[in-house]
Amino acid sequence: MGLIETINEETESTPQDKAKIMIFLRKHLDDGLKCEYLTVKDPNVLWKNFKERYNHQREVILPASRDEWNALHFQDFKKVSDYNSTIFKIVSQLRFYKQTVTYEDMLEKTYSIFHASNVTLQQQYRLCGFTQYSELISCLLVAEKNNELLMKNHQSRPTGSAAFLEVNVKIS
Repeated sequence: MGLIETINEETESTPQDKAKIMIFLRKHLDDGLKCEYLTVKDPNVLWKNFKERYNHQREVILPASRDEWNALHFQDFKKVSDYNSTIFKIVSQLRFYKQTVTYEDMLEKTYSIFHASNVTLQQQYRLCGFTQYSELISCLLVAEKNNELLMKNHQSRPTGSAAFLEVNVKIS
């Protein structure tokens, strides 16, 4: 018998099945929760206790995720990969709570949060006609890497500073 059947009130589970499920659940619990629920022997009771304790998380996390989505700005991140990780974290939280966020929404969000000084860049990226969010992020990652290389080359020899030619002169 599986986990779902064992914690379901309608099904009768053998003590052996209950013990297996309790071992499984305890193995995956945080140490603090293990100590707190040490005396609970029935997986159904443990599950009900967790439900009472954590069922309000939707009301806590969903508004925070919506707020993060609304406050998201591209210029707040030093790297495109940091922005990408953050947007996927927020989208995962929103989707977990049954909020619909499509890749088109992610594209539009990314376009709309470019800094005001980068309006031309934003328009150029829009004109590229990306249909997938991953295509836009790939393009932004390549652009970021190219900018890093350009800056590195510029810093190694600034514009206008010509390299001195090596001269070997033999005077007789």
